[in-house]
Amino acid sequence: MASRLAIYHPPGRLGLGQNPFGKDVANLQLYRALANYGGFEHIDFLSNTAVDSETLAQGLFPDGARRASVAGGNVLSVEGAVAGGALFRGQPDLAEIAWIRRRLANDRAYSLVGLIHTIAPPAMRDIIGQALIAPVQEWDAVICTSPSVRDAMVRMFDELGDYLGERYGGALRPRPRLPVIPLGVNAAEIREKADRPGARARVRADLGIEKDEVLIVWVGRLSFFEKAFPQPMFRAVEEAARMSGVKLHFVLGGWFPNGDIDRGRYEQAARAYAPNVQIDFQDGNDPEVVADLWAAGDIFISLVDNIQETFGITPVEAMAAGLPAVVSDWDGYRSTVRHGIEGFLIPTLGGPPGPFGEALASRHGLGMLTYQAYVGTVAQHTAVNVGKAAEAIAELARSPDLRRKMGQAGRNRVRDAFDWPVVTRQISGLLRELAPVREQAAAEPARHRINPVRGDPYADFAGFATHALDVELPLRVRPGVGEADLQRVAQVELDSAFNGWRCTPEETAQLLARIASGEASTVRTALLGLPMDRRRVGQMTLVWMAKLGLIDWL
Repeated sequence: MASRLAIYHPPGRLGLGQNPFGKDVANLQLYRALANYGGFEHIDFLSNTAVDSETLAQGLFPDGARRASVAGGNVLSVEGAVAGGALFRGQPDLAEIAWIRRRLANDRAYSLVGLIHTIAPPAMRDIIGQALIAPVQEWDAVICTSPSVRDAMVRMFDELGDYLGERYGGALRPRPRLPVIPLGVNAAEIREKADRPGARARVRADLGIEKDEVLIVWVGRLSFFEKAFPQPMFRAVEEAARMSGVKLHFVLGGWFPNGDIDRGRYEQAARAYAPNVQIDFQDGNDPEVVADLWAAGDIFISLVDNIQETFGITPVEAMAAGLPAVVSDWDGYRSTVRHGIEGFLIPTLGGPPGPFGEALASRHGLGMLTYQAYVGTVAQHTAVNVGKAAEAIAELARSPDLRRKMGQAGRNRVRDAFDWPVVTRQISGLLRELAPVREQAAAEPARHRINPVRGDPYADFAGFATHALDVELPLRVRPGVGEADLQRVAQVELDSAFNGWRCTPEETAQLLARIASGEASTVRTALLGLPMDRRRVGQMTLVWMAKLGLIDWL
């Protein structure tokens, strides 16, 4: 295995802001896991903005123990990816970086590996589908976090490829591989947070929970339109309390995207569907609050109904905490929690395919429905079986032994399948599998080096201008132009706009002096005074000087 890995993280800095999305949390944990357990000696972090190595190291190794060297870089510098043989990114968008690979190196220079967090947004599926028309190859991969995601992506690629063949003819072109690798958790860290008898007693006392009372916990974003409508959970908890004869207390740890408006909606639903159960809301953005809930809880529940959900990290965290899980039989949940072993999978019911769903998709595509309204409408018409959920909660509420048995099974499951060292070994194994496919592929000449619809603007719009700069273009300094003109440039704010694409003031003065002295009479001879690696920006500087009336080309 290569001892070097390149990661493309566009923002550069590693960290989470207020109200982070699950994908951001997952990517940060994944990058840290690759740095700590991936077996790499060096990691190149490529981004859209410069970030120094020390800042990156602090974000990757918060405990201070550095297990790999780290260097920051620009995504347009592909040396690290070439050296390591792969470029990994925490998103499934491979199209743009595939064109960059072709332009700056070649298709066989390294593998591209992306990661799917959700496939619900049609715009995201558009992005993933671009792999069929971009120079993405069979030695590239898009990681699917569950078998359900993989099956959906296989179906999408098959249908899209068939459509392209129907419209344009020809055989199906290469597509990325779609391996199934789950997300992971730091099992030891969560276990340590959960196994705190003092915290358990304190939290339960603060909530007024009696000794024989059972605490049910939800952790996650409190978004009815992008996560789960809460009414089935409230009703199931109410019915379970009545069925079991056990006093239940339900705490939802999360955050409301729309603040107090959404909180009011949840509180109204709680009063309507669970009038006899104490229900509290706590700040799930506070890591200490979440840690306390893992310590204090007895049962975890997550009856998601939203196509936005594709894996679901919180059931895995709950299992690591030793809590039995009552979750929807839904997408990635069914590949993490096994029914009757670590918890219970509650049957779900989707709407019928046909005109209703087609109309939803069309309205969203035309901008008549927001994405939130699109997925929220789908979720409102997706059912989770309330009766089965109530039975599962009641069975667990009645039996501390069953809770302990399933809780321990959950910890074993996480240790064997979802602990970060296990997951990163699978990613490292994927990189090893891709390397020989890439190396043994026949080298095929590429006729199109850059994306035809995102090309060089000076080439794409060459017909707009009267002339285009070329090396034989004649140059002269305009009459009366001298050092004072360059000094004026430094004082005019508009003159310095977008200056990252031009020469330094010293280099600019040098170019002007060469032309004024007669030493340079063409673009070629003017550029000879600059180092080789500065001649590209020198060309742009000459156009800019002509723009400001310092030099003439006619």
